[in-house]
Amino acid sequence: MASNAAQFRVCPRTGLQFHKSAENLIKANAVAAVVALLVGGILALLVVLTRWQAVHLIDAENFYMVLTAHGLDMLAFWIIFFEIAILYFCSSTLLRSRLATPRIGWLAFILMLVGAIMNNVAVFKGDSTVMFTSYVPLPGTPMFYLGLILFAVGALIGCFIFLGTLVVARAEKTYEGSIPLVTFGALTACIIAIFTIASGAIILIPTFLWSVGYIHYIDPLMYRTIWWGFGHSSQQINVSAHVAVWYAIAAIVFGAKPMSERVSRVAFGLYILFLQLASAHHLLSDPGLGTEWKVFNTSYAMYLAVLASMIHGLTVPGAIEVAQREKGFTKGLFEWIRKAPWGNPVFSGMFISLLGFGFLGGISGVMMGTEQLNMLIHNTIYVPGHFHATVVVGTTLAFMSITYFLIPTLFNREMILPGLAKWQPYLFGLGMSVFCLAMMGAGTLGVPRRHWDITFAGASLPYEFPGTAWLMIAIFAISGLVAIVGGIAYIVITVGSLLFGRRLDAGAYTTQGTVLRMPSIALTGHGSAGFAAPGTFVFALVFLGAFVLYYFVNWKYLSTVWGLS
Repeated sequence: MASNAAQFRVCPRTGLQFHKSAENLIKANAVAAVVALLVGGILALLVVLTRWQAVHLIDAENFYMVLTAHGLDMLAFWIIFFEIAILYFCSSTLLRSRLATPRIGWLAFILMLVGAIMNNVAVFKGDSTVMFTSYVPLPGTPMFYLGLILFAVGALIGCFIFLGTLVVARAEKTYEGSIPLVTFGALTACIIAIFTIASGAIILIPTFLWSVGYIHYIDPLMYRTIWWGFGHSSQQINVSAHVAVWYAIAAIVFGAKPMSERVSRVAFGLYILFLQLASAHHLLSDPGLGTEWKVFNTSYAMYLAVLASMIHGLTVPGAIEVAQREKGFTKGLFEWIRKAPWGNPVFSGMFISLLGFGFLGGISGVMMGTEQLNMLIHNTIYVPGHFHATVVVGTTLAFMSITYFLIPTLFNREMILPGLAKWQPYLFGLGMSVFCLAMMGAGTLGVPRRHWDITFAGASLPYEFPGTAWLMIAIFAISGLVAIVGGIAYIVITVGSLLFGRRLDAGAYTTQGTVLRMPSIALTGHGSAGFAAPGTFVFALVFLGAFVLYYFVNWKYLSTVWGLS
C-alpha cells in the first residue's frame, strides 16, 4: 500500500483516486499546455490569413518568424506539456499510486516552462527565424537551441518520473495483475519519447555549440537524418498518447472493454519497434541516403506500424459497438453509432479524432511513405496537410476531448457554456478536416509548402498554378478560420471553467489509498465471443476501399509526370 505520508482524494463523481502531489503537477502541465495552444492558435490565424492570397496579411520576414513560433508552440510545447500531464495521470491516478519524486517533477516542469519561454523569446526577437526544423546551415541564436534543450531535458525527467511511478505502484501493490491498457499505451508513448529526446540531444547539443562558435561545421545531411529522429518521432509520442486517450474515453463514456486486450497490447508493441521508422519519409528526396535504406524504412518495416494503427482503428470503435449492443442498441449495422452520445464533447471529439486520423492522416501518411509517390508532393503544402490531419485532427482533438472530462474531475469545476462545448468538436474537427483536404489538394497541384507568396510575384521565372489550386487555397483559408473559431471556443470554455465555473465537491484528502482491482476478463475481452462488431467491420472495409483507391489514384498521377513521346 501507499506511504502514510502521501495524501489521496477520491473524486466523488468518477471514483478516480488522485495523489495530491501528482494532481498539482497534472494541473500545472495541463495549464501550461493550454497557454501554449493559445499562443500557437493566435499565430495560426496570422499564418492562414497570410497564405490566403486574397488577404496576404503580413510581410515575408514576419511570416517566417510567425511560422517558426507557430510550429514550435503547437508541435512541441502544447502537445508535450499535455502529454506529461497524461503520463502522470496514467501512472499515479489510474494505478492509485503516489507519484515518484514530485519535487523533481516540479524541477522538470520549471525546466520545460523556462525552455519554452526562452525559445519563444529567441524567435520573436527576430533573429531565430529557422522554422520548426531549424536546418543547418541556417543559424538560430544560442538561446533558441538552449531553450529547446532545457525543454527536452524537463520532458525526459518527466518520462523517468512516470517510469518511477510504475515501479512505486508495483512495489507498494496499489494494483493487481497487469497495468491497465491505457497506462500501457502511456508507457509506449514514454518509451518512444525517450528515444525521441535522445535523438534531439544528439543533434541539438552540437548545434547549440555550433551557434556559440565551439563547433565550426555540421554536415547538413547528417543533421537532417538525426533531427528527423527527433522531429518526426515526437509525433509518434502523440500517436501513442492519443490512442491511449481513445481507449480511455471508450471506457469512460461507454464502459467499453477492448475486444482483445492482448491484440491491442501487441499493436502498442509494434509502435515501439517500428513507428519511428516513418521519419524516413522526410528524407526520400535526399541524395546522400541509399535506396535500400529508404525502401526498407518506408515500406516493409513501416507497414508494421501501419498495421498497429489499423488494429487500434478497429478495436476502439469495435469495443464501443460491443458495449452499445450489450445495452440493447442492436437494430441493423449502425444503431449503436446513431444512438451514441453525439452531444457529449468527450465522445464526439474522440470519434472525429479517430476518423480524421485514420482516413486523412493515415492514408496520406502511407502514400507519403512510398518513395516514388513521395516525389509528387515533397515540399508542397500537401505535407502540412498530412501532419495537421495527424497532429491536429488526431492528437489535439483527442486531448481537447479528454479535457472536458478532466475539468470536473481533476479541477473540480463545473464546465461553463455547455451548449458551446457540444458544438466545439464539430467546429474544430470538421473545420480542420476540410482544411487538411484542401491543403492536400493544393499540394497535389504543386503549391509550395513554405513560400510566403505562391504567385511568385516579381520572380524571373514565374509559374501560374491552375485555377483549381486557387480554389483549394480559398477553401483552406475559410475552413482554417472555422477551425480557429473552434479552437477559440475550447480556450474560452477551458479557461472560463477554471476561473468562473462553479466549484464542485472535491472529496476529502486522506492518507489511506485503495487498491485497483482489475476484472478477471481484462486480458480476454470480447474477442472470443465471435463476430461481435459487424458495423465496425463494415467501417473497416470502407477504410480499406478508400485507402486502395487513393493509393492507386496517386500512382496514376505519377504516370503523368514523365510523359513518353
